[in-house]
Amino acid sequence: MSSHAVPFIDLRPADDAADVRGAIDRVLARGWFILGPEVEAFEAEFAAASGARHAVGVATGTDAIALLLRAAGVGSGDDVLVPAMTAAYTALAVTALGARPVFVDIDAGRATMDARACEAAVTPRTRAMVPVHLYGQAAAMGELRAVAERHRLALIEDCCQAHLGTCDGTPVGTFGIGGAFSFYPTKNLGALGDGGAVITGDPAIADRIRRLRNGGQTDRYHHVEAGINSRLDEIQAAVLRARLPRLPALTARRRAAAAAYRRQLPDWLQPIAEVDGGHVYHLFPVRSQARDRLQAHLRAAGVETLIHYPVALQDQEAFASFEPGACPEAARLAREVLSLPLHPRLDDADLSRVCQAAGAFQKGRVPA
Repeated sequence: MSSHAVPFIDLRPADDAADVRGAIDRVLARGWFILGPEVEAFEAEFAAASGARHAVGVATGTDAIALLLRAAGVGSGDDVLVPAMTAAYTALAVTALGARPVFVDIDAGRATMDARACEAAVTPRTRAMVPVHLYGQAAAMGELRAVAERHRLALIEDCCQAHLGTCDGTPVGTFGIGGAFSFYPTKNLGALGDGGAVITGDPAIADRIRRLRNGGQTDRYHHVEAGINSRLDEIQAAVLRARLPRLPALTARRRAAAAAYRRQLPDWLQPIAEVDGGHVYHLFPVRSQARDRLQAHLRAAGVETLIHYPVALQDQEAFASFEPGACPEAARLAREVLSLPLHPRLDDADLSRVCQAAGAFQKGRVPA
C-alpha cells in the first residue's frame, strides 16, 4: 500500500497472480470456453466449500436469485419479500420474473431483514422471501425460516456478499431452497468479470437450474422449456478454482482487520454490530449522522470510502410503481452508512491511518 493513500479496494491479482495466469492459460490451451470441465470442477469444489450437495454456475448473482425463484414456482403476479436495504439487483431479480418485490424493513442492529416486518407483510399473494446476508453477516435465519414455514413461503437466500458465511454455525444458503452467490470482482471470492452460482441440497432444483441456465435444453437443440442464457464461462470458473483454496485464509484476514477497526475506531463512530461469529466482512460499514462531511474529510486525508447503499429500495425510482411502503430503519441507514476500506491487503499502518483520520474528525480538528 502507498503511504500516501488507503484505497477502498485493489482488484489486481497479487499473491494469486501466478495461479490465476496458469488457470487462464490452461483454458486457452484446451480451447473449450463454455460449460466445460472447469465449470464442472468448480461446481463440485464450491458446493463442498459451501456445505451444499449441489452448485450450479451461472452468469451473475442476479440470475442466480431469479433462477432459484423460478425453480420454486414464483412467477407473474406473485409477491416476494425483499429487505429494503440491499443492492437493487436483489429486487431486480424478482421483477425479471414479472413478480412484485415487497420491501420490508431491517433490524436496526443487524441491518438485515427483520422477521417481524416479514410477518406483517405476508398476504395471500406472497410466495417467497429473499433474505440478504448484507455486508457479509448472516440474516437471522432461524427467525426468518420460521416465518417461511408458517406461511409456506419459498425461502431463497441472497448470499452474494457472504461466501463461506455461517449463521449459528450453519452455512448460509442451506436454510431453504437454495442460496445465490455472485463472483463479481469485488466479492470475497471474485472472478475477473461477472459470474454467479446457485447452491442447493435438492437435486431436482439443481437439475432444473442447469437446464434453465442453458436455454431450457435437455440436450443440444432440444428445449423442453423457455430458459435463458446464463452460463458461467470456463475462464472465470478456472480463475475461481485458483482462488477458492485461498478463501478461508483471506476471510480470516478480513475478520482480523474488522476486529482491529472495532478496537481502534472512536467510540462515537458505530460499526454495524457483529451479531454472529460467522460474519465474513465483505464490507465494514459504520454509521454517522454527519456521514457526508465525514466522507469528505476522509477523502481529504487520503482514505477512500464508499456508501453501501445511499438509497433504500423503497425510495428507488425504478420500484415506484410497486407502491412501496415506509421502511424507516432502512431509510435511516441509507442516510448514515459509510463503508471503510476492508480487504486482505490492508496492513496495520493502513488501518491505523483510517482510524486516526476518523478520530481527527471527531476531535474537531476539522469542521463537523
